[in-house]
Amino acid sequence: MNCWLVPPLNRLLALLLPLLCLSGLIIAPTAIRADDGIGIRPLRTILPATLVSLLPPDTHVLIERSAIEAFLAALEGGPPDWAAVYGHGHHDPGHDERLFNLNRERDAAREGNPVLSRRVAFVWPGELSQFDLETQSYAVAVGPEFNATRWGMVRFKPEEFPNNLRVRPEKKLAARISRSLAQGEKIHVSVVMTGVLIPSESIIYDFSHEEEGVGLIMPVVRVEQVEVLFREPQTP
Repeated sequence: MNCWLVPPLNRLLALLLPLLCLSGLIIAPTAIRADDGIGIRPLRTILPATLVSLLPPDTHVLIERSAIEAFLAALEGGPPDWAAVYGHGHHDPGHDERLFNLNRERDAAREGNPVLSRRVAFVWPGELSQFDLETQSYAVAVGPEFNATRWGMVRFKPEEFPNNLRVRPEKKLAARISRSLAQGEKIHVSVVMTGVLIPSESIIYDFSHEEEGVGLIMPVVRVEQVEVLFREPQTP
């Protein structure tokens, strides 16, 4: 086993440390990589109701439909006339121009709105994947969440998503996760991202690629904080 070396406190420790490591009396701790502060998070086991305790004060948690709609109303006033913008669909010669004009008009109208400076939190679903023995952490596969509202489908979009997002569960939970994965079960998590809307083009309007004529609204958030919550398996 390779010994994880640290600057010796004195000459005696410098002489004894290699011998203790070789004898197995000292277990070398896992080296912390330079990107641990960015990529590795604790896997939280708190209830969603207590999520605010992890977030900066006055963060608007935009998970429930009512909260998302209230936020959009404060920022944008009202939903666009999607039917008028859509027209006869993607093959309509004026479709792209109307969508472009909608985005430009909305960008201009929200300038100076104090809601732009509010810190918001949203959730994407995730799933644990590969386990890394060196860091004792799991990779997190993350995908976007589409929220159905009276404004259309709302998909929060991080300006930049953290690369190599990993979580390190505490020992008891780690053993439970290991057993579940060995049995072929999936481990679901909720990835909570907190930040503020980007200064320009804070909201992108588009149309859903899944359902014809349905509007898609994408608030673009500059992410400042990421928390990962363990989701208890649902009882069949």
